[in-house]
Amino acid sequence: MTLSGHPQTTAGQHIPVLLNEVIDALAPQDGETYLDGTFGAGGYTSAVLEAANCHVIGIDRDPDAVRRAEVFAARYPGRFRILEGCFGDMTSLLKDAGVAEVDGVVLDIGVSSFQLDEAERGFSFREDGPLDMRMARTGQSAADVINSYDETDLANIIYGLGEERRSRAIAAAIVAMRTETPFYTTKQLADLVVGVIGYPPRKKGKKQVHPATRTFQALRIYVNDELGELERGLQAAEQCLSEGGRLVVVSFHSLEDRIVKKFMAERGGRVPGGSRHMPAAMDAGPPPSFRLRIKSAVKSGAAELAVNPRARSARLRVAERTKAPAWSMANA
Repeated sequence: MTLSGHPQTTAGQHIPVLLNEVIDALAPQDGETYLDGTFGAGGYTSAVLEAANCHVIGIDRDPDAVRRAEVFAARYPGRFRILEGCFGDMTSLLKDAGVAEVDGVVLDIGVSSFQLDEAERGFSFREDGPLDMRMARTGQSAADVINSYDETDLANIIYGLGEERRSRAIAAAIVAMRTETPFYTTKQLADLVVGVIGYPPRKKGKKQVHPATRTFQALRIYVNDELGELERGLQAAEQCLSEGGRLVVVSFHSLEDRIVKKFMAERGGRVPGGSRHMPAAMDAGPPPSFRLRIKSAVKSGAAELAVNPRARSARLRVAERTKAPAWSMANA
């Protein structure tokens, strides 16, 4: 697992994951319009704009990312604009911007390296900072959750979204400690998790994962409703893409990839059929709204992993929009 969808070099240079594969999948063409639903540092946006004389619309809920995008607007005059908001709302955001449809959508799911590297954002335990984790800087923070949710709810969040087996023990320790000292910083929470489960035995040749990684992941996903946002974003992309438009999604852990895989399989008509002894049902549901471009996920190769170790968990999936109506509209 990884906390970041945007690996960096040791010098801090932003390196988009699976960049060549993303551009190959999008296949940018002159005159077309693409949507980068998770603008972040603009790595994919820049590559798309350099690949063809096209247009890119970026979306990001993080006001810091929106400010960074001003550089792109100046660098690519008339070819780029940024919209502040959640990519799950791309349908209404595009409508308000006067855009009817796009020729490609790329989504890079997860927290950006900028968010991780700024201690004051509270996404990482590498440096002490406020226990925040809010991508949009609004709403309920991670500290609010830790200090107010009951033990059962905390355990369910940490287990369900972080896949942490010791979730009950961690939740019990949180509730016990906060009665004396509320949680305000990332170090407080990280230290508590280490005290509960400790470090696993170090395996030769493998990087040791910090014990708090899964707990922090769970809180970040919960605070930002990342899985719900992904589901809304996939359905919105189905509505916004033109016929032949490409949907390209890069995810970084099994919870995300499972949602993307299921969505593309269903919309691509790859749903479980009847047995070989029984005929298929006459009503097989709506016609496929997507055509799967690849049968399985694309992973980073050895060359990329040598430069970007965080890319080891990245998975890319691609689908192409058909002329069939969007299922999300038909079932609305």
